[in-house]
Amino acid sequence: MSKNYLLIYSEQLATDVELLCQSVKAPSNTLFQIRKSSSSVYANIRESNYGQSRADMLSKFEIALKECSETEGWLQLLFNTGAIDESVFKKYRNLCGRIRRMLISSCKTLKEK
Repeated sequence: MSKNYLLIYSEQLATDVELLCQSVKAPSNTLFQIRKSSSSVYANIRESNYGQSRADMLSKFEIALKECSETEGWLQLLFNTGAIDESVFKKYRNLCGRIRRMLISSCKTLKEK
């Protein structure tokens, strides 16, 4: 069940970040990087559904976890430079946090099996 929510939340993050990037004024490299990292969270979680093994699934989740952290970093940079306001920053940071916690839990479960 949590995997379905994980996929839903990661798709929401990738979609919302894409829409944000279309409306915010920021350096093109920053926008490219946050698009890349947020869509990678979604892509890796989606790929994990068809992992070749438990180890492969774990690897995809661990990559998604790193990309989620990177996305949070780019959000922080957008906030620090005034490209997004505090309410937008907190909304996306909270979504990243929810995904991150779910990924940590999933990785822990996979490692214990």
